Amino acid sequence: MSPRRTEAGGRIDRLRTIRFTFDGAPYTGHAGDTLASALLANGVTLFGRSFKYHRPRGVLTAGVEEPNALVTVLRGEVREPNIPATVVEIYDGLAAMSQNRFPSLAWDVNAINQLGGKLLSAGFYYKTFMGPVVGPLKGTRFWMFCEHFIRRAAGLGKAGTAPDTARYERMNAFCDVLVVGSGPAGLMAARAAADQGARVILAELEPHFGGSANWSGETIDGMPAADWAARAAGQLEGHDNVRLLPRTTVWGYYDGNTLAAIERVTDHKETPDKGEPRHRYWTIRAKSVVLATGSLERPLVFPGNDRPGVMLAHAAERYANEYGVLPGHRVALFTNNDSAYRAALALKKAGAAVVAIVDVRPELSSEMRKLAGETEAEIFSGHAVIATEGGKALSGFKVQRFDMANGALSGDARSIHADCLLMSGGWSPTIHLASQAGAKAEWNEGLQAFLPPKPTTRQWIGAGAFTGSFSTAEAIADGRAAGLSGAGATATPAALPAVEAAPGDPDPAPVFEIKAAGKSFVDFQHDVTSEDVRLAHREGFVSVEHLKRYTTLGMATDQGKSSNIPGLAIMAEALGKPITQVGTTRFRPPFSAVSIGSLAAERFGDLKPERLTPMHDWHVANGATMYSAGLWYRPMIYGHPGETIEQAYVREARATRESAGIVDVSTLGKIAVQGPDAAEFLDRVYTNMFSTLAVGKARYGLMLREDGLAFDDGTTWRLGEQDFLMTTTTANAGKVMQHLEYFLDVIWPELKVHVTSVTDQWAGAAIGGPNARQILAACVSGTAVDNAALPFMGIVHGEIAGVPVMICRLSFSGEMAFEVYSGAGYGTHVWEALIEAGKPFGLVTYGLEALGTLRIEKGHVTGAEIDGRTTGRDLHLDWMLSKKKPFIGSAMMDREGLIAPDRLELVGIVSLDNQPLNGGAHIVEELDEANPHGSLGHITACCYSPALGKYIALALVKGGKARRGTRAYVSDPLRNRFGPVEIVSNHFFDPDGSRMHG
Repeated sequence: MSPRRTEAGGRIDRLRTIRFTFDGAPYTGHAGDTLASALLANGVTLFGRSFKYHRPRGVLTAGVEEPNALVTVLRGEVREPNIPATVVEIYDGLAAMSQNRFPSLAWDVNAINQLGGKLLSAGFYYKTFMGPVVGPLKGTRFWMFCEHFIRRAAGLGKAGTAPDTARYERMNAFCDVLVVGSGPAGLMAARAAADQGARVILAELEPHFGGSANWSGETIDGMPAADWAARAAGQLEGHDNVRLLPRTTVWGYYDGNTLAAIERVTDHKETPDKGEPRHRYWTIRAKSVVLATGSLERPLVFPGNDRPGVMLAHAAERYANEYGVLPGHRVALFTNNDSAYRAALALKKAGAAVVAIVDVRPELSSEMRKLAGETEAEIFSGHAVIATEGGKALSGFKVQRFDMANGALSGDARSIHADCLLMSGGWSPTIHLASQAGAKAEWNEGLQAFLPPKPTTRQWIGAGAFTGSFSTAEAIADGRAAGLSGAGATATPAALPAVEAAPGDPDPAPVFEIKAAGKSFVDFQHDVTSEDVRLAHREGFVSVEHLKRYTTLGMATDQGKSSNIPGLAIMAEALGKPITQVGTTRFRPPFSAVSIGSLAAERFGDLKPERLTPMHDWHVANGATMYSAGLWYRPMIYGHPGETIEQAYVREARATRESAGIVDVSTLGKIAVQGPDAAEFLDRVYTNMFSTLAVGKARYGLMLREDGLAFDDGTTWRLGEQDFLMTTTTANAGKVMQHLEYFLDVIWPELKVHVTSVTDQWAGAAIGGPNARQILAACVSGTAVDNAALPFMGIVHGEIAGVPVMICRLSFSGEMAFEVYSGAGYGTHVWEALIEAGKPFGLVTYGLEALGTLRIEKGHVTGAEIDGRTTGRDLHLDWMLSKKKPFIGSAMMDREGLIAPDRLELVGIVSLDNQPLNGGAHIVEELDEANPHGSLGHITACCYSPALGKYIALALVKGGKARRGTRAYVSDPLRNRFGPVEIVSNHFFDPDGSRMHG
């Protein structure tokens, strides 16, 4: 028998012995133990060292809010730091290590920091290392010298460097009612909603459903509460419309009732089953959410409240009732409320000697005196703990008479021998998810806690301790009502399970701190003391947000779950204001730590995803040299053996102009714009008219930003009266989508328009050249493709190789060209059919280099020219700026600076020395290789033109249109390229469009 394991009781499997190690020492526990409960059972009280002072720390809680007992879990070479020992389920072979100590947990050299005193108070790094003059170390130089050592000392656990070999998954789920938390309230909510036929998801962060029922020691429906909870969960499991998610923490609440959760699938297993992920990341979209997340017990603030052996009362009760572990043999309690008396009785029944109950309240109810009598403890009403004794473990504490009205201590202090001191400072409802959803917390004077406001919609509904209903009977009633409401049903009277529970008033006395000599800790993990909070006030940090950042209160891995309210209460007292005026910080996701692996899930190996077109494998198999263009991988060239890149793209571009070429354009952004006001919306978005566009036709459009500068260009196709397909440049697809959504959501919410990104739904191939129409005619069925059926900017629907396709006649190359779109799943099939049809005509596949060459020859613009600094006029697109309607940017595009005559304008550049040009090179009037200066502009894109037999480029040059026909020089000192050029029109090839229009 372990030193502190009870002879009976608990929900562990005493027949299964689990072997594990902590700091290399072997220990045993039982199936169902956490690392914290197993170590406590083995008599371990020292779990870690505090962040700043390296004070010895023991376990404080029994759940996810644990600030002290943080460990590193080892799986082979992979190490995961900062995991609360209270949530680590033990398994055979578990290896865990303590943190923030050297050379060992028992003997930590950095414990000398405890002698630092006020030197290490709040904001010490701002004050201690700034300004002193020590030889050459003046001003901030001294800080820079100390920074290296401070950063080495910072942090708790040490992150690993070995690759994580675990697998992770992502899942999407939809439900009518999501119930978060499976205590009595959550179980009743889930059952009530399920009985109405609603699709229900019940998420519980613990391994077992039941919440407080598993350790409360109460009776529900004539049976132990834990058995009632197990039966209720079993009944829910039998429902087809219920999904149960144990070991699942709902950590984020986002717009549209979208919630994020992480399921710990195999953390409790020595070896995962075949195909099992370690973690599963859930995105849950719910019609309504029931928040039955319970509450967290608060510590009291008094000198020595962080010593190993001091823990929260409910945690000790849970260790005894759920795990069969005594946190100590001689136990005392310090409280300001009734709930601690139930814990005292539970520990007495488990075999501990309860030596004292210290209560700050001068008068106790008869029920509490009766409970205290059953524990046989000495009662100290109207007293407070003023100090603890011991080193790495508690040996005793001191009490003194306490006046609750003014906080004064009086009389002689008395020492009491105990190896465990339990404290209870009241309860704080776990309102984090409601806060994330936008709810503003409301202070309840009776409960001395922040409660969520009453919900005004069915977005979320609270139940149980989350709403301040702390009794199990109230929680059951709350849960049923919330479940019915979430399912859209009306609550009706019904017989509810009867509850037998210890009596108690949930309202605590308004006492948070006992002012006495010694360090009194508010935030245990970050070593924030009550004096730190008062120091922040004296130094002018009076906002709760400033207090948080200056003292780091609530900024540790536990996010201040147990420390926030005491800290705010101390600040309120210092300000002389009620806590309602001080307020609370806004809770942000995640509720608890989330593994990076689960967020990435199946997508790993790079910091950004690799987007592949439907024809990607075909390109690779047919000799394409691939490279990344933004997030997409696209063919650069289809090189022949021995060819250089230039030779390959020149061959591909020449063949396209002479016969025909085909290029993969699946990467173009594609956005469905649909709804009664779609045409009106496009008129406002584009500079030119789209409401006049006929069904079955496309039009080239230009977008401006609100400041009048060019944003994006592309074609939009009218597929129906209320149905448009917008195409964008590849690079700007996401930005344009955000642009459209912003204006619909914020500026014009009255417009009945829906926009949907369909980029990945369509595979696209552009086929152009003199023989392009003949190739299409050879393989397209169901429609003609002659000039009458398919004029310039016309759209037809047909089939290629049995696959439905949509074809639009438009050109980016300057040749007669067509874009052929099919469903993404058929992209390769259609692509291969087009290539087969083109073989008699010498059709070539070409990549981005040839595509760029063809567009430069034709003078079309891309992101290199639409660079956030150019206007429609700069790009000679002023013919697209409608004078008949307003549009985004129209109010700003005529500002003086945007119509100045010396603005950079688009021109063409021809190399006169037959040498290549480089993007980014400057254009100058006078060449000065020794002192380059006088830039007129710069080259945006360049190539060798097979159509002209010259090196050419597009450039942005001051007063460019007026300079056509003049000579200048290219100045590129970084690449040592200088030489004469001629400035010409940007339309190098077929300026009248005869080839494109046919």
